[in-house]
Amino acid sequence: MNLACICHVMSTLLLVTGGSLLLPITCSLFYGGDDLWPLAVSACVISSAGLLLRLFFRHFSDLSFREGVLVAASGWVIISALSTLPFLLHGSIGSFTDAYFEMMSGYTTTGASILTDIEALPHGLLFWRSQTHLLGGMGFLTLTLIFLPHGMGSLRIFRAESSPGQVITREKFVARNRDAMIWLWAIYLSLNILQAGLLLLGGMDLFNALCTAFGTVSTSGYSPKNASIGHYGSAYIDWVVITFMFLGGITFLLYYQLLRGRLGSVVANTELRWYLVLLSAFCGAVSLDLWAAGTYESFAEALRFGTFQVTSLLTTTGFTTADYERWPQAAQMFLFVVCFIGACAGSTTSGIKVVHYVILCKYLVGAIKKIFIQPLSVVSVRLNGRPVEQAVIDLAVCYFVVNIFMVLLGGCVMVLSDRLDYLSAMSAVISSLMNIGPGFGAVGPSENFAFISDFGKWFLCFNMLVGRLEMFSVLIIFFPAFWRR
Repeated sequence: MNLACICHVMSTLLLVTGGSLLLPITCSLFYGGDDLWPLAVSACVISSAGLLLRLFFRHFSDLSFREGVLVAASGWVIISALSTLPFLLHGSIGSFTDAYFEMMSGYTTTGASILTDIEALPHGLLFWRSQTHLLGGMGFLTLTLIFLPHGMGSLRIFRAESSPGQVITREKFVARNRDAMIWLWAIYLSLNILQAGLLLLGGMDLFNALCTAFGTVSTSGYSPKNASIGHYGSAYIDWVVITFMFLGGITFLLYYQLLRGRLGSVVANTELRWYLVLLSAFCGAVSLDLWAAGTYESFAEALRFGTFQVTSLLTTTGFTTADYERWPQAAQMFLFVVCFIGACAGSTTSGIKVVHYVILCKYLVGAIKKIFIQPLSVVSVRLNGRPVEQAVIDLAVCYFVVNIFMVLLGGCVMVLSDRLDYLSAMSAVISSLMNIGPGFGAVGPSENFAFISDFGKWFLCFNMLVGRLEMFSVLIIFFPAFWRR
């Protein structure tokens, strides 16, 4: 194990995180809150730790696969722990467990919160809370890779932090990894700036527009308001947020291809077509049910609220504009189902991902045809016009099964540890593992996670990390063979 190389990467990660605190510090100076010194001290501590690591571990070499996985997994754990400093020093969150839960939820774009009064926090801390979404949405390790020297195994780190779906699609942006990271972040930041500008046109101030954009494009869900997006009561703002939640769920490779004028590649993308069909079908079903049940007076209102909530949960964003637990049972059932879908691989979303469902459905159809209709036929699965290898199909099946297994096992753990009812226990695990945020029952849209026990919060944090790193980069660490030479 090349400890020096791992520490060199970690030093860059700490320096990037410490430097990113300059924005919340600027926000605190502008609004004159009492959170300036906690933010400033935290920036100094984190940056100093990064400088010390850089001083003692100057030399580096190429990272192996094992070291890349360790950097990906430990990086999220360490940065989430250090990012609690502003809240602990300020005293707005008195428990390290609670502060860690809030930060892990922020970085993993889960959006689950233990705060009972979000608006009571000063502006600087609120901005830092939302900024964790900005950093975690694209993956702060991808940002760190921009500042690493060439030849440090950046591709291995990127793969360790990325979705298995990106392995399935077998796509890459450009030949050089650093250039790919720069393209990713340029597109990502452009979407954030564009949405913030549109929200300003809708009457939001700059602070709320930026915080909302950070939570939307990253499909995360932290809002500076207690009532989330429902606080504004604006149809214009709702549809802007819906649009950018949808855009955040699209593979970022497609934006690059659009910029290069490759419209044919976008149109031919199998996952994008399935994403559009699934999202449209569930939005339509929920909206029609709300209208038929008389939950809203007009179909336009039903369409607005139904589309918002379906898009929010399917893309694992977690923003809310209504307490959907008061909706008809059919609408709630549809919302529960979309929690298991997720959007596209290579996007900022978490969850099982559409591409895995595409492969599973095509494989099941082919297998049934082979078993019952044409025994001599060969099962062929095609994606984007190309055949999919059997190893990739196995990966999709394995990923789906592990997700379902972890939901069931996690639900049992939460029932035993916190004595929750089965719906709340399962929902708490689904919301953390799929990085959604709000769920059903005791962790519904009008509730939070403050009542969960310390053990339960740490267990949910583990699920957040596993979900954000798409299972295997965390779970593989527990295999003894991983540690052998």
